[in-house]
Amino acid sequence: MSLESSSSGEKKPMGSTRFESATKPHAVCIPCPAQSHIGAMLKLAKLLHHKGFHISFVNTEFNHRRLARARGPEFANGTLSDFQFLTIPDGLPPSEADAIQDMQMLGDSMRNYMAGPFGDLVSSLGSNPSLPPVTCIVSDGFMAFTTSPAASKFGIPLIHLFPIPGCALMAVKQLRALEENGLAPLTDESQLMNGYGNTPIDWIPGMKNMRLCDMPHFFRISGSDDTLFNFTADNGHKTDDATMTIIHTFEALEPDVLHALSSMIPRVYTVGPLHLMINRIAQEKVFTSKHIECNLLEEHDECLCWLDSKEPKSVIYVNFGSIAFMTHQQLVEFAMGLGNSNQCFLWVLRPDAVNEDTTTLPEEFVKETRERGFLSGWCPQERVLCHPSIGGFLTHCGWNSTIESLSAGVPMLCWPCFGDQPTNCKYICDDWGVGLKMDGNVKRDEVERLVRELMEGEVGKKMQRKAMEWKKMAEEAVDENGSSFMNLDKLLDKVLSK
Repeated sequence: MSLESSSSGEKKPMGSTRFESATKPHAVCIPCPAQSHIGAMLKLAKLLHHKGFHISFVNTEFNHRRLARARGPEFANGTLSDFQFLTIPDGLPPSEADAIQDMQMLGDSMRNYMAGPFGDLVSSLGSNPSLPPVTCIVSDGFMAFTTSPAASKFGIPLIHLFPIPGCALMAVKQLRALEENGLAPLTDESQLMNGYGNTPIDWIPGMKNMRLCDMPHFFRISGSDDTLFNFTADNGHKTDDATMTIIHTFEALEPDVLHALSSMIPRVYTVGPLHLMINRIAQEKVFTSKHIECNLLEEHDECLCWLDSKEPKSVIYVNFGSIAFMTHQQLVEFAMGLGNSNQCFLWVLRPDAVNEDTTTLPEEFVKETRERGFLSGWCPQERVLCHPSIGGFLTHCGWNSTIESLSAGVPMLCWPCFGDQPTNCKYICDDWGVGLKMDGNVKRDEVERLVRELMEGEVGKKMQRKAMEWKKMAEEAVDENGSSFMNLDKLLDKVLSK
């Protein structure tokens, strides 16, 4: 099933299947209100639009304003009549700040407030005669408390998108088991020291050699009534709410844990890497929604010209994502370690990257690295990672960054901070063989040593070869006969049959 949409909204057949306007399917897509979740959901929405769906993409009012500031107020007023951006309030105190919201407050809002406004929105869409009836709700898997009531009330199929790997989803589903076994939540994160973090977690289906320190970060929060721990753990047990579940991964990457998940969650489909699926279609056909983007931070692409001047695989790319914070001391240690490594680097630094402090770099670092370093604002990461000059990636191990790095054949130096990142890091380093883990305390000597090893050492060369193998398998997954390509079609066939 594949259709093409012109800018006027008329459908052009891409084969034997064609939706008339009266029967066009309509997907209401709502991400968790954080950058990486919004990006993954938007990619899936664009694929659904390409397949002939009318798209209603729902952001919070706060994030919609951030998008307007980052991309210009016209970002939501494109030429596509069948791809609309809508908003709901998040229930948090009013703010015009261009900043990350408090995650615990957001969790509480998603659980206890947003369901009402979202249900009202779905009701209004269903009663609008100028729109096709809502065919399905495509919800971030961590928005289940917001979306399940509306899906149930209106009898609309609910599709969960988990923008994390299967290993992280499986680990999230074990958070309550950690609690029942007296391992979580921790009263003090320092408990993970002195070997306690190496406590084996050997009961998880499809996952081997897991330790307590490899589990998602949420168990490290003190207090059994903690909002974020309970919100995440309870979401892990709401997977049965969905008619179907999409996991943003590909089958060859984690077959054991995906097989185990398929016996626990009804109708699991691996669809990814999403950006490769979009790029593949765009190379072969007109892709009318490809220009639609949802970055909460303004992008700077000057770094691409700088990369053009560098030798192949000579630059390490440094980016700790959209929500990770560091202390000023950690910033200094990273800077001096990069400087002492004598490697070329491209470092993306958010203005708010340093927690409660200014992002001020040591003067000697700036002076000594002027010719071989480039400090950038938020950048087009997919293009950066695919640039031939990039030879390694110093990352926080967020899933978008990880799957983009795997897809580009780029090995990683891992500094996990939050959420699913410790689990991703474990798989990057131990199971997929494409990463080296850095100590959380950050010392310049270790940064220097690991950067050199990644970019010049024999271990780094071995990881480079392994990363290229994963790149090939990711490309095969999105091929016309690949697992992800076929899984998306199977899922849509089932959605439309309902």
